Amino acid sequence: MITRNFTSFPILKTERLTLRQLSIDDQQNIFALRSDAEINKYLDREPSKTMEDAINFINKVNDNIKRNNSLYWVITLTKTKTFVGTICLFDFSNETNSCEIGYELMVKFQGKGIMKEATEKVIDYTFQTLQFQKIIAHTHNENQNSAKLLSGLNFLQSKETDKENPDSNIFTLSYLN
Repeated sequence: MITRNFTSFPILKTERLTLRQLSIDDQQNIFALRSDAEINKYLDREPSKTMEDAINFINKVNDNIKRNNSLYWVITLTKTKTFVGTICLFDFSNETNSCEIGYELMVKFQGKGIMKEATEKVIDYTFQTLQFQKIIAHTHNENQNSAKLLSGLNFLQSKETDKENPDSNIFTLSYLN
């Protein structure tokens, strides 16, 4: 069994992006992200209605990180430190040596290759550092952009459906030694 410890939060960098830990200073951006109707269209969650919702979410995320149950990065443009979205790993399983990935991007930053760049970095971190063998992603069957992103990153769409959410497709990426 692999022990994971995130007390020293992993900051990841790419050519254009910095993936860093979520902080209370991000509350306005988290509220904007989680209350945006376009972003929430394919997500099965209650949108943020107040700034307090955003603060509660930030606290919950950081508590889960402290308990080593998940990782949640804010995606920023390195040069300007502009908040553009988030990406996370959760549902860690030592039994199946897998985890789940999730992501969201502010609408004005979609279609610029940002999420592909961030996801590639997180995939590398997941396989190389965390040593998981499989990453699972669930995406709404109408969310063609997410399906295209996952397919472009070599995730394979499962033939099985999510029994709890029949509108969701399951994608899997396995590590090949």
